[in-house]
Amino acid sequence: MSDTKTNAVIFGVGPRQGLGAELCHRAARRGMHVFVNGRTAEKIEAVAADIIKAGGSATPLLADVTDEAAVNKAIAAIEADGRPLELAIYNAGNNRPEKFLDVTAEVFEDMWRVICFGGFLVSLAIVPLMLKQTDSAPRQSFLFTGASGSLRGKANFAAFAAGKGALRMMVQSLAREFNPQGIHVGHVVIDGAINGDKVRQNFGAYLDSKGEDGALEISAIADAFFMMHEQHRSAWTQELDLRPFKEEF
Repeated sequence: MSDTKTNAVIFGVGPRQGLGAELCHRAARRGMHVFVNGRTAEKIEAVAADIIKAGGSATPLLADVTDEAAVNKAIAAIEADGRPLELAIYNAGNNRPEKFLDVTAEVFEDMWRVICFGGFLVSLAIVPLMLKQTDSAPRQSFLFTGASGSLRGKANFAAFAAGKGALRMMVQSLAREFNPQGIHVGHVVIDGAINGDKVRQNFGAYLDSKGEDGALEISAIADAFFMMHEQHRSAWTQELDLRPFKEEF
């Protein structure tokens, strides 16, 4: 065990130029040992290695968030580490624009399983651990990544909006139940395109069309997450929505 005093876990980590990886690096720079979760070993191992190279402390945590047994095993590993869990962020998700009549039942269910059901399974495992460790953690935050689809259903995004809208309602319920028990449950709505590898590779022309500062910068989004995490409990934010100054809403 390193000399870090608390743990953080980020679910849904991909390439370095992505929100999940940036959140991992931010937590490490704040002195937390970071469990880097994802479904691709190569990606999470690379992020963990980068953190260690920069002087931080990290462990890759391979688990599919839609698999209850895998989630429980991952959380058991965090608990066995011995340090209290200060921060958990559910950033797992998927998206694909598709005309409603082209959406298959399989696609709809798979998207819901990652966006919403995975959030439920992770919450079911994380919350009891945080409650058990309340007295030993300086603060505890459980934050979730939302999107435009959390607030409204756009044409060609029915499956995505269904999952994100449901996740948002679940997070509101968690906040009302567990905020009074000392866990800061929050939801960050990212209302716009993220200037990262995933969008750049799949929708590069669209990203270019947004112009300067027309897409959300990963570092700016991470600033918002950690602002919420570090709030005094007398003034907690339950939901924060972020969008570029050019974005229509």
